[in-house]
Amino acid sequence: MAAKVNVAEKLGVNKFNTDEKNSHIDVDKGYADKKEVDRVLRACPAAIYTLDDNGTLFFDYLGCLECGTCKVLSEGKLVKSWNYPVGTKGIEYRLG
Repeated sequence: MAAKVNVAEKLGVNKFNTDEKNSHIDVDKGYADKKEVDRVLRACPAAIYTLDDNGTLFFDYLGCLECGTCKVLSEGKLVKSWNYPVGTKGIEYRLG
């Protein structure tokens, strides 16, 4: 039987060439629709959207998988804009 591999281990083999000065995603951190926020939180495969104990939204674009899920789900609400990172920046997938 093959050994189980969790998501964190799979993501760990990818290489991130991040643009630490410019985010390719613009998020409205004060967006009030909790149902909308929860939908994006649960759908993001990289879990870059999180809530603290007070319900404050945190967002870390540096680990983004560039799948566009948040863009599609948010439709310009929570995620105000989404673009691919510039040039050679972003994720480099390895081993599938």
